Amino acid sequence: MKHIPVLLDAVLDGLGDIRGKTIVDCTFGAGGYSRAFLVRGANVIAFDRDPNVVADANALKGEFPEQFEFVAAPFSKIADLDRTVDAVVFDLGISSMQIDVAARGFSFRMDAPLDMRMAQSGMTAQDLIKEKSVAELAEILRVYGDVKKANILARAMKEALPETTFELRDLIHNPKDVAPVFQALRIVVNDEMGEVERALEAVPGMLTLGGKCICVTFHSLEDRIVKNTFRTWTIPLGDPRMPVVEDAPFKMIKPVVPSEIELENNPRARSAHMRGVVKTY
Repeated sequence: MKHIPVLLDAVLDGLGDIRGKTIVDCTFGAGGYSRAFLVRGANVIAFDRDPNVVADANALKGEFPEQFEFVAAPFSKIADLDRTVDAVVFDLGISSMQIDVAARGFSFRMDAPLDMRMAQSGMTAQDLIKEKSVAELAEILRVYGDVKKANILARAMKEALPETTFELRDLIHNPKDVAPVFQALRIVVNDEMGEVERALEAVPGMLTLGGKCICVTFHSLEDRIVKNTFRTWTIPLGDPRMPVVEDAPFKMIKPVVPSEIELENNPRARSAHMRGVVKTY
């Protein structure tokens, strides 16, 4: 399936006029967001740790040599950027281009080695199952997949030590648990929640006055991290009992979910939420 950028119109509306502005696209993927920003006159610095996206990034660089810069690194590395920018945008979760390549091991619908690494380096999902204890695996399944019989399934995984996606799928007796189990392992293999937390921590110091941070989330845990972080940024500073309390350093942009039309065109958008904030001082 062709990758379709989710909530792109809402993101563009949230950003407003971006001509001449510098935007960090933290999740380049297939380049849909970056291209949309570039054609509207923005300068874009894009991050992605997946080596499979480099060819697309190089092609986009060829089209926009003066406007586009690509950094082959996890988006938590935005903390290393030694400059201020006008916006930071995240399209979190996994992309269709990763799911649809069987050899990557993300999908339970195609048989492949049990890999799931976005960066194609480090611990695979197969390694994770081997190295974690039953108790640790069960906790991963509960926290990141909301799997009800996590202990039973974790024990089965440790006994079988599956090496392929189909071997893992066939261990899961409840069909409703298959997707959550694969999701839970993928999140931990790629430290997805830690990446979000570290990247968001860097954002306030990067943004210019009036700068915006916009996040599109797909999983309840990453959405909670974004929502809670933005809430702390929008709390007024100072002691409310004192005569003068400073305004909050950020204000919220109204959250957006996909329209029925977008869901018809792109069913993978069904769990998406867009949240954003504007730096006020």
